[in-house]
Amino acid sequence: MGTLPRGRTSGDKLTPLEITRATRATRVTKNADSDLPNHFAKPTVRKLWKSGGTMTPERHLTADFERAAFLVDLSNVVRARPLGGRAGRSLHRLRLVADAAATLARDPDVQLYLVADRSLRLGGRHEWADPAEAQQLGRWVRLGLVEELGDADERILELCEMTGIPVISGDYFRDARLAYRWIQGNTDDFLRPAPGPGGTVVLEPRDMGIASARDISRKLEESDLKQKGLLDRRRKPLSEVVRRNWRCPEPRCTLYDTERGSFALLPRMRGGVPRCEQHGGRLLDAGPRTATAQLKLLVDGELRERFTLEDGTTVRVGRAPGPGGIPLHGLVPAERAAGLSRAHVELRIAGGTIHVRDLSTYGTRRRTTARRTGPDPWTPLMPGRDHGFHGGDELELVRGVVLARSGRRFPTELAQRWLSHRPPQEPDSSTTTYV
Repeated sequence: MGTLPRGRTSGDKLTPLEITRATRATRVTKNADSDLPNHFAKPTVRKLWKSGGTMTPERHLTADFERAAFLVDLSNVVRARPLGGRAGRSLHRLRLVADAAATLARDPDVQLYLVADRSLRLGGRHEWADPAEAQQLGRWVRLGLVEELGDADERILELCEMTGIPVISGDYFRDARLAYRWIQGNTDDFLRPAPGPGGTVVLEPRDMGIASARDISRKLEESDLKQKGLLDRRRKPLSEVVRRNWRCPEPRCTLYDTERGSFALLPRMRGGVPRCEQHGGRLLDAGPRTATAQLKLLVDGELRERFTLEDGTTVRVGRAPGPGGIPLHGLVPAERAAGLSRAHVELRIAGGTIHVRDLSTYGTRRRTTARRTGPDPWTPLMPGRDHGFHGGDELELVRGVVLARSGRRFPTELAQRWLSHRPPQEPDSSTTTYV
């Protein structure tokens, strides 16, 4: 987390507002004297880069998976000619995708975690719309804003399985379906960037379909599928990795250390063992990681504030909910605030699951926005009873005032969903498949 509020110690319990502000606070990176290469440098400065009159906002890029709302298959996006332009590679397409992600998330400061093949930067320099873009990509890699690997696909899928963060990509990942069987029939975790009106881009939920054994084999022949043993023989969910803090046995390495670094990378799994990407050693278990969830306050569809909740807490939200609560007075127009109860709803986070209870006078409505067919209709909450508040759900406190939960899931929720997921049976040869 970030810097503690003045007068607070590490043993004090912080309010959701203090947690949010601490998370946002800029911290000095403590590996300045480290021998780590630039590829693993912690980003401390974010600017707007201008090339050819087009602004690419680095403020949307993050190296911290806990802040990321989407994973971006950068190589796929940058090479996608249908998104605009004739060049083989263009960072302008990333800007369009960032705009689309902000629109979809209704968050102007939406954060993206970028993963790219090394060949995107080092090969095909003549394909870039502007030679300066290749240099810009290299700078992002050095700042740690792009995770660059020989084969990005495996890392993208590994991160998606670990965290539940949706992937933005036009790829069907057919060649990875033997190692990642959860892709078969998946309709929840992938978004396809597609051309929109007026030269924009929209993000469409993608049905990954079911690839037959023949289709998979054909794709395997076209690429080098590197099996990394991401699941053990008992098919243990990778969300277990996210539940733990890790540290490298190399004393000066802070890549995975949540205490000394400004953010912590997720480990790479090699042979079922988490290892340091830089030093290769087996990472040491540093104890459980406190799970957090993000809430967003929307007024007439516009983001007003973010709040961070920690597992094991109970928080009341309302006009003036009292100590430890989230007060909305001052964030909501006065005429709307009159319809809010002092303590409107109570959120209880236990075991990685959020429960909401309506305490209001005039009622609260809930809906989910995570369906491929669009948001569900609003339904009233039954007062005095606990209801699940899942990733992508929204609560309407009064007209136009919405408390939305980020689509990110707690590791517990991710594990429960993973355990309940059964990949569809492979169709026979006579069945049409989508690959």
